[in-house]
Amino acid sequence: MTQSELSALTLHARGKVRDIYAVGDDLLFVASDRISAFDHILPTEIPDKGKVLTQLSLFWFDFLRDVVSNHVITARVEQYPESLRDFAGQLRGRSMLVRRANMFPVECVARGYLSGSGWKEYQRAQSICGIRLPAGLRESGRLPEPIFTPATKSTTGHDINIPFGEMVRLVGRDSAEKLRDLTLRIYSLAAEHARNRGIIIADTKFEFGSVDCNITLADEVLTPDSSRFWPAESYRPGGAQLSYDKQFVRDYLESIHWDKNPPAPALPEEIVHKTREKYIQAFRQLSGKELEI
Repeated sequence: MTQSELSALTLHARGKVRDIYAVGDDLLFVASDRISAFDHILPTEIPDKGKVLTQLSLFWFDFLRDVVSNHVITARVEQYPESLRDFAGQLRGRSMLVRRANMFPVECVARGYLSGSGWKEYQRAQSICGIRLPAGLRESGRLPEPIFTPATKSTTGHDINIPFGEMVRLVGRDSAEKLRDLTLRIYSLAAEHARNRGIIIADTKFEFGSVDCNITLADEVLTPDSSRFWPAESYRPGGAQLSYDKQFVRDYLESIHWDKNPPAPALPEEIVHKTREKYIQAFRQLSGKELEI
């Protein structure tokens, strides 16, 4: 599905993966099959990736409905406004109609394991976002307890980790503390569910906004794009892990020594196929459902 197929709609915003359209007072989120890595959108798409992101997010929104409100109105195309009915085929399974939210200008990151940028920062400073950690931790090792490490948002570049004090400056102390506590609670509940289904959620990021003065969970939730998912059966601390997320694509790009400058290289068919399999496997294990294709 390309943006041109929905050209009759009013584009509100376009991210690396999602296209957002204005529908009256509401918004239509459409997850494409684009994939990004190292801050670049790759020229090769991953078939059905957008459906995984949408349908897995919907699973988590429902799973967490008693913990936090969310922005979803409906994902059933039959219930969409009349103006969207002609696009039902393109939208089914990869879109959701949502309420507009006044978004907080931070990514709310929860980390239960030491990986990615957190591992790099720990090696340099034995801390993450100003949070001092014990000496002797290993790459991919489980942290003594999950930590909250906010980051600035970026639609084009890389998100930047910030200390909690900077988040307080950006959103106010009351909101910062509520978002921190809510992030860690959601992570704890989701990590327990995932572990029972054979997946470790090493870290993840959430986006929150305000709807009718209430903190609201928005955008995507606990997907292979926003999280690190590791198979529990193969987990071994002390190095990189097998994964059900786009780390597989990052590893391929590192293996061909791409300098991370444009143009981004195309992905070979084998990498595309295996990435699609990993995304669908993550959805199947976490939700207990089959992907609607």
